[in-house]
Amino acid sequence: MPKKVKAGQSSASDSEANSEKVKSHSKKAGKTKKAKAKKGKIAGKVTGTAQVLSSEVVFDGRLFRVVRDSVIEPGGKEGVRDVVRHNGSAVILAVDNSKSKKDPWIVMERQYRHAAHRFLWEVPAGKLDAGEDPLAGAKRELEEETGYRAKKWTELVEYYASPGFLGESMKVFLAEGLVAGDARPEEDELIELRLVKLSELLATIEKGGIMDGKTLSSVLLYARLLEKKRRK
Repeated sequence: MPKKVKAGQSSASDSEANSEKVKSHSKKAGKTKKAKAKKGKIAGKVTGTAQVLSSEVVFDGRLFRVVRDSVIEPGGKEGVRDVVRHNGSAVILAVDNSKSKKDPWIVMERQYRHAAHRFLWEVPAGKLDAGEDPLAGAKRELEEETGYRAKKWTELVEYYASPGFLGESMKVFLAEGLVAGDARPEEDELIELRLVKLSELLATIEKGGIMDGKTLSSVLLYARLLEKKRRK
């Protein structure tokens, strides 16, 4: 004989049935929320640039300016974007491989960065003047900050450090065949220079000792390309 169930109570079988319904509903709900990522090459269906409805300069400083744009972005999304506009920067991965091709020396700088509230180890870099050729800017910055000149220059990569709000493009150049000279840093720059072996620099990166984005990007890419070249 089945047990009687009081009002407000349910039997074990009813509870199990209800539980299964909840689980089933949760799984269905979860499926609708999951975005399906397609496998394949990096490409996108939506292309083009935003239509700027209005633009206002809200800050104009010595190094950059901030604009507030009302836009319709590709795909039809409308919004207001605050963007830091910058002339762009040249980054120099200066390499001395005269003594060792497998483990070359990398030119590194240590300087205080107020925005980060700390000293950082970085590869040389600098802001481009308006309309300045990036390679010319890279050569200028390397000599001013370190005193080095390079016989061979190769464009390594270009990237945006924080494209959500920062319009600064950073172009990285590989500088080889280094010739030492006298540095001419700007008045507000206090730079400590050091040559560091690539292996030591990679070990420091693994330990979290390098926190500068351009240094991480350029050194890790260079190490990958160097390893790929060795395997050929």
